Amino acid sequence: MATNTYTKYNEEFKKSLVSLHQNGKTQAQLCKEYGVSPSAFGKWVKQYSTVEIDDGEVLTAKQVKELPKRNAQLEEENLILKKAIAIFTPHSSKD
Repeated sequence: MATNTYTKYNEEFKKSLVSLHQNGKTQAQLCKEYGVSPSAFGKWVKQYSTVEIDDGEVLTAKQVKELPKRNAQLEEENLILKKAIAIFTPHSSKD
C-alpha cells in the first residue's frame, strides 16, 4: 500500500526560492540544494514571479494573468453603462 510522502512547503519558503531563481540561481541548482521537485518549482515560479511595471508597482505572475479577464469585465460594464445612458438620456426635439 503506497502512501503519499510529499513535503508541504510554506509560502515564505516558496517565495524565497523563486527570489533566488530570479537573482541568478538555476532551477537545477535550487532543486538539488533544497530537495524540491522540478515540477513543483516550476509551478512556484509561475505563481510567485513578479513583474515591475512602469510606475514601480510590482505584480505577481498570477495578477498579470488575471488582467485580461478583468479588462474584459470592465469593457462589458462600460458597454452596459453606455447603453443605459443612451436609453435614459432625453433626446431634444431637434433630433
